[in-house]
Amino acid sequence: MSSKQETLFPIDNIPREKKEWEKEWQGMPEFIQDDLSSYRKIIIHFRNDEDVKKFSQLIDQPITPKQPSLWYPKLDVRRYAHLRYVDES
Repeated sequence: MSSKQETLFPIDNIPREKKEWEKEWQGMPEFIQDDLSSYRKIIIHFRNDEDVKKFSQLIDQPITPKQPSLWYPKLDVRRYAHLRYVDES
């Protein structure tokens, strides 16, 4: 068993060896993740399907039987799989 204990967060005054992935990521562009979480969540109960249809018309969004949630106003789904970082040097 190793006597060296890993910490959850690096401690500034204790030198540590760089992990293999840290060596490879030197000079990479900074990545900032925007907070995409919702501001507020409300659970709405409906008495019947007619009430669901009325609510759907009111917010101008379709509501399917298996739909677990929705955004108001309607949120366009963002797709990033087609984007790539390119080295222009």
